[in-house]
Amino acid sequence: MPDFRELSALVRSRMPLLCIETVEEPKALRLIERLARDDNHDLHCWSVADGLVQQNFRYGNARPEGYALFPTVGEGPGMARRAEGRRRVIDDTRSLEAALKYIDSSGGKGLFVLLDPHPFLEEPVVQRLMREIVLDHPEAERTLVLVAPQLSLPPLLARHSVRMELRIPDLARVRALLKVEIDLYAKSSGERVKGDSATVNALLSQLVGLPEEDVRRLLRNAIRDDGLITAEDLNRVMRYKQDMVGESALQVELSTLGPDDVGGLTRLKRWLATRRPVFTGERSMPGLPLPKGVLLLGAQGAGKSLAAKVVAGSWRVPLLRLDVGSLYDKFTGETERKLREALRTAEAMAPAVLWIDEIEKALALGSSDSDGGVSRRLLGNLLTWMNEQQARVFLVATANDVSALPPELLRKGRFDEIFFVDLPTRTVREEILAIHLRRRELDPARFDLAALGAATEDYSGAELEQLVVAGLYECLVDGAALDTARLLLEAANTRPLAHVMAEKVAALRAWAAERCVPAD
Repeated sequence: MPDFRELSALVRSRMPLLCIETVEEPKALRLIERLARDDNHDLHCWSVADGLVQQNFRYGNARPEGYALFPTVGEGPGMARRAEGRRRVIDDTRSLEAALKYIDSSGGKGLFVLLDPHPFLEEPVVQRLMREIVLDHPEAERTLVLVAPQLSLPPLLARHSVRMELRIPDLARVRALLKVEIDLYAKSSGERVKGDSATVNALLSQLVGLPEEDVRRLLRNAIRDDGLITAEDLNRVMRYKQDMVGESALQVELSTLGPDDVGGLTRLKRWLATRRPVFTGERSMPGLPLPKGVLLLGAQGAGKSLAAKVVAGSWRVPLLRLDVGSLYDKFTGETERKLREALRTAEAMAPAVLWIDEIEKALALGSSDSDGGVSRRLLGNLLTWMNEQQARVFLVATANDVSALPPELLRKGRFDEIFFVDLPTRTVREEILAIHLRRRELDPARFDLAALGAATEDYSGAELEQLVVAGLYECLVDGAALDTARLLLEAANTRPLAHVMAEKVAALRAWAAERCVPAD
């Protein structure tokens, strides 16, 4: 048990002040109680609700059976003691100042746990009493253990302290907790829990990164409502994580798209398929890093945004769209702060796909006079995060105008790969038309896809979809069924963007020819 070994090593090395910053207070207390039992420490626990209580009080060498009340020992305020089972309550110690005075004068050796002391740590008397206890530790052997969701120590105390973080359950631990909950359900109901392996694995991946108590509760909710582990249970966990992190510049989507919902992009699909097991934690290899992300360049409507949704949908993780426009703030420093908060939220939602659409507009190379250097600072914050973040967050950035991208973003190592999403070939156009026809409950076999593919030269995927939509609207007017002739007529009346903006599309293709990996 790594947490217990770390706690034991810190206490046995006689650290006078130990800070455990965690939301899992019961888990922290269980570890501390075990250490007190194993090493025969007296254990006191303070909270503003109960005051100071000795948790493992012993009457002599053994406590008489059924003995519940002990005589008063000592004199003076705070010295009246009464026993309740094995707990001994120290009177008049509900204030942290009073509790510290008792520990300093009469506490004896042992562990003294202070629960949620952070609202009182700025009081001068509290700081001085804690410092006296800490400085007296070599002789008195009293260890203060502070437990709270957030702890910020004053500088006078911080230099005497050491911090400990409770480990978040990894995939193996989450899987073990699932087995425990499945066994409990089978024992109580006499039925087996059902669910397909893909959904179960996706659920386990989403639970990694949450505190153990939350993992247990969410698994119990998933199992006990119907004895099934379904996509709805997965969505519930994702919504819980979204609520947990609160509002930010991230928009959370639960994509249901898969590789079959986008035409072409064969090379990109294969690249993503080989990295999915590593990202989701199903497989790993020593020295093999987690996939970091991809940059997708291409003409508008070629399918870059759809590809981002397909990544999240096929990997069964949330899609986090970063709304860059909502980051900008008129106050100095607020824009960068909002970006840092959004990136921290993305890490809390891991595993997830972080999507930045049209990244060149968010990080365009503007002058200091135009935006006060905000874009440059945003770029710096994003590049630092891309280099240093260790969470399972896969970044998908899309761009239409490569000339506006900062050079720092394009250098090798920022992204795992830079793909160019070109206009679809004739074969891919036929595939895309078939997808959009099936999506509208039309049988592709009733259409001459070869003729349509030939008539839609230089059409993008988005323009092919609008071709089908426009044909359906025309059919709505005259009451006819959509057929090949109607689609060919619509194609003849349409001018694709590759013709309207021919020079820009040609320049983009020429730039990408020797600098990017073709997505198809």
